Amino acid sequence: MTLQPAPAPRISLMALADLRDALTALELGQAPTAITALMAIDAESWRAVEQRLAAVGGDLRTLLGRAGNGFNPLA
Repeated sequence: MTLQPAPAPRISLMALADLRDALTALELGQAPTAITALMAIDAESWRAVEQRLAAVGGDLRTLLGRAGNGFNPLA
């Protein structure tokens, strides 16, 4: 029996829209709206986003900070 590697987590279309909304809200200085959008992202999509960011040498904290001109809701 050959073990197959677990499939990589996928980012749902809804999570992509939520992430886009969060980044847009941060850019506009609307932190509560950004946090609401981030909290709507499902767990599998979170894992997928984190993996993709790590693959390019980044992390969510850095991405959010850049989008919000230094604002970091995770600090």
